[in-house]
Amino acid sequence: MDIGQPLGGCAFSGGIRLSFDGQGQGQGRGRGMKAFAVWAVMVWFLLLPAPVNAHEVMPSIADFELRDGMLTVDVRANLEGFVAGIDLTATSDTNAAPQSMDYDALRALPPEVLEDRFRAFWPGMAPRIHVLADGKDVTGVELVAVSVGEVGDVNLSRASHFTFAVGLPADAEAIQIGWASQFGALVLRQNGVEEPYDGYLEAGALSDPIRLSGGDKMTAWQSFAAYVPVGFDHIVPKGLDHILFVLGLFFLSPGLRPLLWQVSAFTLAHTVTLALGALGYVTVSASIVEPVIAGSIVFVAVENIVSKGLNPWRPAIVFAFGLLHGLGFAAVLGEFGLPADGFIPALIGFNIGVELGQLFVIAMAFLLVGAWFGRKDWYRAAIAVPASAGIAAIGVWWVLERVFLGT
Repeated sequence: MDIGQPLGGCAFSGGIRLSFDGQGQGQGRGRGMKAFAVWAVMVWFLLLPAPVNAHEVMPSIADFELRDGMLTVDVRANLEGFVAGIDLTATSDTNAAPQSMDYDALRALPPEVLEDRFRAFWPGMAPRIHVLADGKDVTGVELVAVSVGEVGDVNLSRASHFTFAVGLPADAEAIQIGWASQFGALVLRQNGVEEPYDGYLEAGALSDPIRLSGGDKMTAWQSFAAYVPVGFDHIVPKGLDHILFVLGLFFLSPGLRPLLWQVSAFTLAHTVTLALGALGYVTVSASIVEPVIAGSIVFVAVENIVSKGLNPWRPAIVFAFGLLHGLGFAAVLGEFGLPADGFIPALIGFNIGVELGQLFVIAMAFLLVGAWFGRKDWYRAAIAVPASAGIAAIGVWWVLERVFLGT
């Protein structure tokens, strides 16, 4: 049904405008109120969880090794987030944080200045880094070195490193490492031993005991299980661009068949390029991938507005866009890596986590909207079209932002 054509007792022209005849006035008013309520819920669902910017918080990576009785830990991290005081658990995007202006100013500082700022911040951070030896707290965590990357594009986070060390008892056999939740997720990688530990810690978590002599390499099942939540987390709550794309697929039609065709094409495509990208066979610059992902959101949303249903070419186009989304997923994995000996199980786990995240988004949209209003004659004009227009507007802003502002 095209916009501007009557839908029961409602007519839409030049936007959403409800008009009623005398017989259906009460029903029309009820429909209008329902449509307004549903649209308000969808605006909340789309925009409240995250802002319309893409400065995703990534986990820090810590490589640790025992050297002459000292546990030495080299951490690759976003030092600006730490120094700015951003709670990296409470936000998935630095632009959403109250300290976002301080964070942006820190990204523009010369390396030596930011290094000094981090050294001044360290005395407050050190007590919130937790090291246990055989179950007992170890104190005396000391900062050894700080290395800050060049400024480069201030719209992109720069890779910086800091190294800390702590003395261990001579008879220590196993350690545990963690830090306060405000510092975000942490990838732990053991060096210098056979069958080293390699794991992903949620923010604020403490690792299981790790034998200093090695032998705690994750099994294939453990690698798989550890990366399922990582994939899910990249969609909900951190992947707002992927969420909007999936919602764009959902709003094309309330029917199950069109949704299955699209989701199947999207899943197949991003699975292929996620694997190829993670294995290093395909690499495409983020300066290309990110604007195209934003453009894909605009395309599916606009087509929802101008099309009455599933066109023959829609699954093919969704498949093509899915290839680019898969490269975006692969870039996330590239930021913190996969365990070398459990690469395939971890990759599969991450991909399944992504699928579960997408299904969660679809399920929430169905429960909030589709189950109640999908079969109403006013659903498309009052809900699907306005929602798609909102999604398209966000996508257009992202295209402009990512092409001209480099974010």
